[in-house]
Amino acid sequence: QVQFVESGGGLVQPGGSSRLSCTVPGVMLSGYAVGWYRQAPGKQRELVAAITSGDTTNYRDSVQGRFTIFRDYAKNTVNLQMNSLQPEDTAVYYCRDTGCEFDWGQGTQVTVSS
Repeated sequence: QVQFVESGGGLVQPGGSSRLSCTVPGVMLSGYAVGWYRQAPGKQRELVAAITSGDTTNYRDSVQGRFTIFRDYAKNTVNLQMNSLQPEDTAVYYCRDTGCEFDWGQGTQVTVSS
């Protein structure tokens, strides 16, 4: 199975920043619309941000102005820059192409706590 690989995350203090990256080994992601999702304990997985193949972006309201999704074409990654992190941003973060051609990865844990 071909799946996404996420990296970044970890423990961050409230108000801090973190950057996540994802890629699919052997696949050029530039032609795919990709979304970053998150799943907090006891909650459903939700879409946080998405970027189209033409680099149009959109965000859920709760992260608008704090998170930025962008591509690094040189590294073939889709990244999520997260600023002004809050405890409610704590979750496992995943990315996936919106067409679901590739499988979910293992995700990366982001914990916002003092």
